[in-house]
Amino acid sequence: MKNKFEINLRTKTIFMLVFCTLFLLAIMIIGSFINESHYGSNFAQKNLPPSLEHIFGTDWLGRDMFFRSLKGMTTSIWIGLIASLVSSVLAVVLGTLAATAGKKVDSAILWLVDLFQGKPHLIFLMFISILVGKGVKGILIGVAVTHWTGLTRIVRAEILALKTNQYILQARKLGQSPLTIAVRHIQPHILPQFFVGLVLLFPHAILHEASLTFLGFGIPLEQPAIGVILSESMRYITLGMWWLAVFPGLLLLSVVMLFDGIGGNLKKLIDPKTGQE
Repeated sequence: MKNKFEINLRTKTIFMLVFCTLFLLAIMIIGSFINESHYGSNFAQKNLPPSLEHIFGTDWLGRDMFFRSLKGMTTSIWIGLIASLVSSVLAVVLGTLAATAGKKVDSAILWLVDLFQGKPHLIFLMFISILVGKGVKGILIGVAVTHWTGLTRIVRAEILALKTNQYILQARKLGQSPLTIAVRHIQPHILPQFFVGLVLLFPHAILHEASLTFLGFGIPLEQPAIGVILSESMRYITLGMWWLAVFPGLLLLSVVMLFDGIGGNLKKLIDPKTGQE
């Protein structure tokens, strides 16, 4: 009975992982084919509520909110993907150096971690975005250089635990360099933490991109983005145009929850501590 339960749980986990991944890929593929002709201004159809013709309704310029929201969500996903990948690679490199390059390097990296974690996160992101010129570049750099701290600590702790294993000690006695030991014997064991950390950084990156854009420090107003849509919709909610904020907000929430679901299910599959729960 226990083995059957474990198989069913694993099957369910794989199904959820595949479903979430396919759903997000569908958004990205559809969004990449959407152009301005799909969500351009049409004053003859402005301020229309949700209907079969316009699922998310239209705004004060007659723009179709469904296509505009999908295009904006695609941009957010790409920003989250690139920024999270850069941040995760940075975390693995710094975590590995902290655990293998000596006490001085370890102390310096931990000091950097404490420095970044001690700053108000959103204000720090705003400062970096302004410093590098706002826009997509500002968001990418801001998210990439501020989201590596948590994963760095995890990677460092994992490597410190691995260093006491017998095969690591034997490799050191056989004369292998610290770099060789790190690449050949340690890095394969931290791949699960890397992939889980990479996926779990996605929702943070997407939410921070939307937050910065909402506050005016991210993507320019002329480009479709969830943050831009939500920021603009605030002026029209009191006029009864609730759909301008509700549907884009629900789309953002669903994508963030799907990313979180992928990360949780991936952790169950590849983490030996939770893989057989």
